[in-house]
Amino acid sequence: MGPSLEMQSCRRYVLFVVFLSFVRNISTSVTHYSIPEEMKEGSVVANIATDLSLDVKTLNQRKMRLDIIANKKYLEVNKETGELYIVEKIDRENICPAKASCYLRLEVILENPLRIFNIEVEILDMNDNAPQFRRDAIHLDISEATPKGERFSLSNAVDPDVGSNSVRTYHLSESEHFSIELQTGREGSKFAELILTKSLDREQQAVHNLILTAVDGGTPARSGTASVIVHVSDLNDNTPTFEKATYDIKIIENSPIGSQVIHINATDLDEGSNSDITYSYSLYTSEKAQETFNLNPSTGEITVKGMLNYEDFRIYDMEVIATDKGVNSLSGQCTVKIMVEDMNDNHPEISIKSFQNPVNENIELDTVIAVVSVSDKDSGDNGVIDLHIPDNMPFKLRESSDNYYELVVSEPLDREKVPEYDITFTVTDRGSPPLSDNETMTLEVLDVNDNVPQFPQLFYTIRVEENNAPGALLSSLTAFDPDLHENQYLVYFILEREIANTSMSMLFSINPENGNLYALKTFDYEIEKEFLFHIEARDSGSPPLSSNVTVHIIIVDQNDNAPVIVSPWRAQGSVVEEKIPRSTDKGSLVSKVIALDTDSVHNSRITYQFLQVTDATLFSLDQYNGEIRTMRMFSYRDPRHQRLVVVAKDNGEPALSATVTIKLSTVETAVKAYSDMTEVPLEYDIFSDLNLYLVIGLGAVSFLLLITILVTIVIKCQKPKQSKAAPPCRNSVISQRNSTIADSTLVSNDAYWYSLFLAETRKGKMVVRQPVPKGSRYIVSSLPRGTGLTDTSGSAASTLQVRV
Repeated sequence: MGPSLEMQSCRRYVLFVVFLSFVRNISTSVTHYSIPEEMKEGSVVANIATDLSLDVKTLNQRKMRLDIIANKKYLEVNKETGELYIVEKIDRENICPAKASCYLRLEVILENPLRIFNIEVEILDMNDNAPQFRRDAIHLDISEATPKGERFSLSNAVDPDVGSNSVRTYHLSESEHFSIELQTGREGSKFAELILTKSLDREQQAVHNLILTAVDGGTPARSGTASVIVHVSDLNDNTPTFEKATYDIKIIENSPIGSQVIHINATDLDEGSNSDITYSYSLYTSEKAQETFNLNPSTGEITVKGMLNYEDFRIYDMEVIATDKGVNSLSGQCTVKIMVEDMNDNHPEISIKSFQNPVNENIELDTVIAVVSVSDKDSGDNGVIDLHIPDNMPFKLRESSDNYYELVVSEPLDREKVPEYDITFTVTDRGSPPLSDNETMTLEVLDVNDNVPQFPQLFYTIRVEENNAPGALLSSLTAFDPDLHENQYLVYFILEREIANTSMSMLFSINPENGNLYALKTFDYEIEKEFLFHIEARDSGSPPLSSNVTVHIIIVDQNDNAPVIVSPWRAQGSVVEEKIPRSTDKGSLVSKVIALDTDSVHNSRITYQFLQVTDATLFSLDQYNGEIRTMRMFSYRDPRHQRLVVVAKDNGEPALSATVTIKLSTVETAVKAYSDMTEVPLEYDIFSDLNLYLVIGLGAVSFLLLITILVTIVIKCQKPKQSKAAPPCRNSVISQRNSTIADSTLVSNDAYWYSLFLAETRKGKMVVRQPVPKGSRYIVSSLPRGTGLTDTSGSAASTLQVRV
């Protein structure tokens, strides 16, 4: 709406001017136009070709041009249409500053024929500038004693616009102390005067901030503002005033000299020298007070000047005056009352009346250990005393009478955990600040033999290789006793126990001081495989305490026994002679070699092989059961005598062995070969006298062994069992093969021994029984001669049987 109205107004101006120019050209030959300032670039002012009666078509030919006299070129003529238009926006205040009227004079020049037309363009003022003060802030200093109605000049505002668009009036922001009055200058300018309408009070408001507004007469009106800051000057019209009329102060005796008692402060609402205050004692203040306390005249601080003693002087009354430094000085006063308080300057005292030291760790609960008394020379709360000991101790305090306390045992003592206690008695009064004192006593706890020796382990397993050297160290069995002195001195014993009528002390020895266990003899795995006994550790306390530990000695086997050939039997170094029919079939059992090894299961596993053989194609040897069988039938080319050397090796490292030489003779008679048939009798020569004696000896040894076993069983049944392990026997060997060789008796659960036991004699009868399946238990017995068994030759014969 605004630009549209402005354009319509401009058009009305142009039409009106064109009409006047037409009339004037007739008389003056000057064409007059009027346009408002700030018209947009390109705006058309008038069509001068029409107004000057010129042919538009000839303007270019006649080289029409426009000259502006003594001014910047703001206008131009369109030669095609003959229109006069705005080239650059026109600012009237820039072209004609501070002038009531403003014109632009132009000349339109045409050639062929030459003609010059004078054109005058009047620039009309627009209200495009707001009033502006020369300074944004106007400062005034006005005394608070200035009477009402006083006037103060204010700088006026300036508006570049003219006429009705210039400054017309002033307005002042709302204020109860000031107003303005409009004044007109000689040249018609407007200015305002500030009038004091109410008396000022600097103490209530020291600065008044006002806003002065200048308004012009344009439509719409424009305005400008300036701040009017009024500083109120002080007048000494206020007396110094203390915060309180009376000050009651408490101070502790013995306060150090120079310490502050109080800082009194008086305030004066005036400023400058009118508010500067000095402090002093009045004439009513006693000399004693002035000698004891110092008053700082500048700050009003009261400090201790002399010694304070509650017992000498308790209350000080003083009157302090505050005076300002104004021309006509004013003053105020207050009363200061200082009361001296008793100070907690005496420390509480503690006295140990009785102290029992040392004490046994098994002391009974609630036993009185110490009696203490406490005291304090102060009175009131300063003389009330509290006594305590550290919380983390097995003691407590028990009040027996006024200021007397007993220290008693509240928890069991254990010297092994805490050998001594540093008991600190701390006494504290209830003064402010509280004072305290302490006394430390050391309580020694004596040892009591209340701890049993302890071994690191409950069960010791010690492995000892057989054939050890006598006196060898087996292990160190050391126990620990946390007690002290003789209560921790330990002695080690072997608890006596007999195994096979042999005492443990005959086999082992222990150092009574350090628990080192030694072997007293060389052990043989084949005779003794393990020992189980107890070792006791006993302290030297009274009464002594002890504990024991179980020791399991395991004898570790070494391969120290060579295999023994038990079948076929032969004298030492002799050759075994066998006779077999020459018509023996292929695969027939010729002989069986059986060897025994008393070492452990690993070392006693035996394998068989030929060391020498007359004809390797004729006989075979089973490496595991020692059976010698024919690989083919005898031929007429085979020699009559065959020599076989069989070696039996154990599985030890290094391996041990035994050999047997078998001389086989083939006969043409119809003697039946060894077979797996049941009860096949073979006739041989009867025993020699040497074999007879050997058999009788073996029988006697077997009988003695049986009697020994029966006696041992009876003794064991009468005595309580000391261990799950069966006692080893010197006359028997127990291997992990679960086989037992007792003299000439063999018991086996292993299929390794499943074969028939072949025994031969030089003369006699052999009964061979059929074996039972694998896993059955065999008992192979050697029977002496003269047992009454079947004898084909009519003489006493030795028979070996296999019984299930």
